[in-house]
Amino acid sequence: MPTKILVVDDKQMMRDSVGTTLQRAGYQVVAAADGEAALAMMARHRPAAVITDLKMPQMDGLELLARLRQTEHQVPVVLMTAYGSVESAVQAIKDGAFDFIQKPFEGDQLVTTIIRAIEHGRLSQEKTAQKPSTSPAAASPAAVSSLFQDSPALVGRSPAMRALAQQIQQIARSSGTVLICGESGTGKEVVARTIHAHSPRRDRVMLCLNCAALSSSLLESELFGHEKGAFTGADNLRKGRFELADGGTLLLDEISEISPQLQAKLLRVLQERQFERVGASLSIGVDVRVIATTNRDLTRCVADGDFRQDLYYRLNVLPITLAPLRDRLEDVPLLASHFLTQMGMREGVEPKRFDDAAMGLLAKYPWPGNVRELQNICERACVLTKGGVIGAGTIQPWMIAPGPSSGEGSGIKRLEDVEREEIVRTLSQFNGNRQQTARSLGIGVRTLGLKLKKWKELELVAQTI
Repeated sequence: MPTKILVVDDKQMMRDSVGTTLQRAGYQVVAAADGEAALAMMARHRPAAVITDLKMPQMDGLELLARLRQTEHQVPVVLMTAYGSVESAVQAIKDGAFDFIQKPFEGDQLVTTIIRAIEHGRLSQEKTAQKPSTSPAAASPAAVSSLFQDSPALVGRSPAMRALAQQIQQIARSSGTVLICGESGTGKEVVARTIHAHSPRRDRVMLCLNCAALSSSLLESELFGHEKGAFTGADNLRKGRFELADGGTLLLDEISEISPQLQAKLLRVLQERQFERVGASLSIGVDVRVIATTNRDLTRCVADGDFRQDLYYRLNVLPITLAPLRDRLEDVPLLASHFLTQMGMREGVEPKRFDDAAMGLLAKYPWPGNVRELQNICERACVLTKGGVIGAGTIQPWMIAPGPSSGEGSGIKRLEDVEREEIVRTLSQFNGNRQQTARSLGIGVRTLGLKLKKWKELELVAQTI
């Protein structure tokens, strides 16, 4: 039987939308229109996770969470929040919620959050049932995959993964600022969450913010909050992520995309541990551990004048550089097996497996999309393969590694032409989603937008995909 998810929302349209997304991902969905109905369905359906709206009449998401925690149900709970409700969501995490997801959200973001919630619930049950035989500090190099079994992107026994595991253990004990660098799809956010989960701050909140997804003005408000009347539309005082994450961890994803003005303000927070809300003069002190991630070369950004050198040094206190999957191909069989097992558990069936020829293809492919690409291929293969064994013929069409160009004459293409072709290919791969395309290409969303405006025909492609 497929894994069950309970969706709770007083709006029929939202229940249908979330339910359809989860059903397409292979889950069985049961829905409730209010908290009382959700509580009644818990014992009957025993869902692996609950996703509930925060704002509902009669019983809201926070009260539903509290009622669930009063019973024997320790199911992981994810809250859906609207813009401006982050403060309530942070309180929910302190009260025992697994995570929150902010509206509007994309389908893959929802599915990823649910996968992590289910995995967290499973691991919590296992830890309750039996004590671990070894502590993280005493784990052998061969046990790296089990040490971080709650982090799929960290599965592996290659020298690079052994070194990463040791590095994470050392860094997690500190409160220093961390800068995680690596190509798109290597698992930078997963590493950040693992550091937090193994740190002294593990029982406090961890908040995440994608710096490339917001304009400079919105990003400033998200980071530092604002006073009532600070600008048009600021009808109420609003706390920012730094204030809400006090005592915990703040993950700043795609840190290279913030504006020079915000870079200066972020530098002050890192140096002095205090800031002012937008429209305020009173400084607020905070104790927040900052983890920043980037898929760009920040030293190059500094040299080009796009990133402050002093901020770079403040961020680069504890650096981690993630190896691309092509540099640790020996981990591919373990990762593939892990993802197939994960899919089997999600579907409630015996996990499928790759035959020798298929595994040979996986082990030789250069993986330009890194671990994320491997996971996508594994999930696609599970869905499209009827039997229990996945053959090479199934996956080979999806594995097209970039190779030498085959242009006219010398075969050498102009750099601009290569760039255009790659953007078209990546846009198609992500069904026109600009944020995912920019992340995969290692550029900012604004940079991608400028290129699309420059190339009118690409703009048309993006609109029609």
